[in-house]
Amino acid sequence: MTQDVKEIFRGDSPPAPAALAAKVRTLAPSMTRSMQLVAEAVAGDPAGCAALTVTGLAELTGTSEATVVRTARLLGYPGYRDLRLALAGLAAHQESGRSPAVTADIAVDDPIAEVVAKLAFDEQQTLADTAAGLDTVQLGAAVAAASTARRIDIYGVGASSLVGQDLAQKLLRIGLIAHAHTDPHLAVTNAVQLRAGDVAIAITHSGSTGDVIEPLRVAFDRGATTVAITGRPDGPVSQYADHVLTTSTARESELRPAAMSSRTSQLLVVDCLFIGVAQRTYETAAPALAASYEALAHRRTPRSTR
Repeated sequence: MTQDVKEIFRGDSPPAPAALAAKVRTLAPSMTRSMQLVAEAVAGDPAGCAALTVTGLAELTGTSEATVVRTARLLGYPGYRDLRLALAGLAAHQESGRSPAVTADIAVDDPIAEVVAKLAFDEQQTLADTAAGLDTVQLGAAVAAASTARRIDIYGVGASSLVGQDLAQKLLRIGLIAHAHTDPHLAVTNAVQLRAGDVAIAITHSGSTGDVIEPLRVAFDRGATTVAITGRPDGPVSQYADHVLTTSTARESELRPAAMSSRTSQLLVVDCLFIGVAQRTYETAAPALAASYEALAHRRTPRSTR
């Protein structure tokens, strides 16, 4: 992970204890295997690990003291002592009655009621993790740029393209010029037309989708303000993003592909972005929304039948 990405996650102060588990789930895929062992240990048994010295945790995980310290810093803590304090706080939080953060995967023979319960729990956890890990400074900067943009282009493929279309139609309803591009060739040819004062938003869970990165790079080179909504802030897409908004995902399983949970977290982020823009442009956004509702009112009124 690059130093810039570390700083995005680290912020000005260590994360609150309640955000620690969310941060582990978000960052673990981009860690080295030895760091993952440390991260999994502290998230799985915060009370037990809080009682260990740096040497003890290194021995428990079969790693080194240096790895433990690096993991603590990557998670946003100045040192291992600060991580231990957060672990103690997390343990107390869990003991107060909070539901466990891990649930079983959906099985082929699960009753439908159990499927509903498991999906609901995973969706709630994904949303909570995304909210806990979302950098509001980065979000605020993206909102400010979009609020005054001449034009907003949005790039995504697959499930991410559906999220992009959702954002575009919301922005259009408050009077902004927004386009969601799903054709990679059209995305690039449109990105060429962007300039300073425009905004380009790339949505990619993996952070490495070439059809999304290419138009974002073109927009970046043209001087547009660029935003990446991604579950991998250390991925290639971040090289061309002025602002990175990180999403979280639930555990992937055979019957629950990554696209399902990534869509949930992406929708939360784009909704936050939209609401922020609507707030900043309220004087024009409110009348535009009212006009759109009025234009569609006749479609919601039941027609009389003879």
